[in-house]
Amino acid sequence: MDIRKGSINVKNIIGRKVGMTSVFTEDGRSVPVTVIQAGPCTVVQKKTKETDGYEAVALAFGDVKPSRLTKALQGHYKKAGLAPKRDIREFRTGIEGVELGATITVDGFAQGDRVDVQGISKGHGFAGGIKRHNFSGGGASHGSMIHRQPGSNGDTNAGHTPKGSRRPGHYGVDRITHQNLEVVRADTERNLLLVRGPVPGPKNGLVIVQLSVKTKVTA
Repeated sequence: MDIRKGSINVKNIIGRKVGMTSVFTEDGRSVPVTVIQAGPCTVVQKKTKETDGYEAVALAFGDVKPSRLTKALQGHYKKAGLAPKRDIREFRTGIEGVELGATITVDGFAQGDRVDVQGISKGHGFAGGIKRHNFSGGGASHGSMIHRQPGSNGDTNAGHTPKGSRRPGHYGVDRITHQNLEVVRADTERNLLLVRGPVPGPKNGLVIVQLSVKTKVTA
């Protein structure tokens, strides 16, 4: 088995959201950015059409004690001869030349790259229509009596609530992808990616960074 231990430039990586700050560009503009602790990730499995029916690589991120993993995952890492990691995600694009055991770092990203960042949004529990759907609410005067209550539920002759009605309910903890974000800076020494604007999830939340599907490729 050919195991390559060196790093390789790939625009797929797993990381954790550190928080937001702002940096100054070369032309003096202050740009809000999200700091992502991206990688290093290890290629723990390579799938092929012959054995699995499709081509993909599995990246692992974050050190963890073996006792924190299931027996199946412990055996998975032992079979690959690699140290156990906390999180595993599969990638099917941008995997050319990637071999088992390779290390993926932020070296594959550069200033100006466009990426899609995926994460789990913050949980807000049970929320009303104003917070969940940005309803405008009722009158604010003393006699209104319906300041934040939802309005009409639709046709009164239907006999049921119309499907798709926006009502109060569980808000958050959804898989969200912010597309076509600009990479402002890639700090290879500290394994940090600075992406312009906000990304989904709370601080220390797991995020997936991939090359944007909306990137225009010019000949």
